[in-house]
Amino acid sequence: MEQPESDGPWLVVGLGNPGPEYEWTYHNLGYRVAERLAVRNRIRLCRPECSALVGEGSIGGRPVLIAQPRTFMNLSGTAVRRLAEKYSAPAGRLVLVFDDLALDWGSLRIRPKGSAGGHHGVEDVIRGLGTSDFARVRLGIHPGHPVSDGAAFVLAPVKRALREELDQLLDLAAQAVESIIAEGVEKSMTKFNRRAQGAEEE
Repeated sequence: MEQPESDGPWLVVGLGNPGPEYEWTYHNLGYRVAERLAVRNRIRLCRPECSALVGEGSIGGRPVLIAQPRTFMNLSGTAVRRLAEKYSAPAGRLVLVFDDLALDWGSLRIRPKGSAGGHHGVEDVIRGLGTSDFARVRLGIHPGHPVSDGAAFVLAPVKRALREELDQLLDLAAQAVESIIAEGVEKSMTKFNRRAQGAEEE
């Protein structure tokens, strides 16, 4: 899945839950990447639109919309569909960024398409768009030991001891999105897909 031919802009959506109580939870890493990407590219992420907070600008000379749906995670599809329709952004120019409990903490995976893998926010985006053929950047959050209650874990704040590693992961994810826009998904997968240090191959 190389860079699609289209006149529409790129749409980068970071998934999460609105509200200060969720700000630094594991489930909001998509939001944090959207903010990091906006800062890196001098885009103001401040305009309420289509049930989302939106910033409009360019990355590598290509028009880009960065968005955080302001619905809750499991209802993200409505905002993504409305933005895609309003700006004529095809699924081939959507990059969805989100946390993934199936991947070890600190891992990053780019995929060109695929199932939701049990992630309810991604499920709703697939439902809203009627397709799963869009790129995604998955950020690993699994702590490396059994998690008895996944729903409670993803809504817990990232531990302070992990904040420096989180900062590095957010930067890496923002770079991965920039690479997808500039070079396409396949090249970006080769450059950015990696394991957490010491982790077994997925």
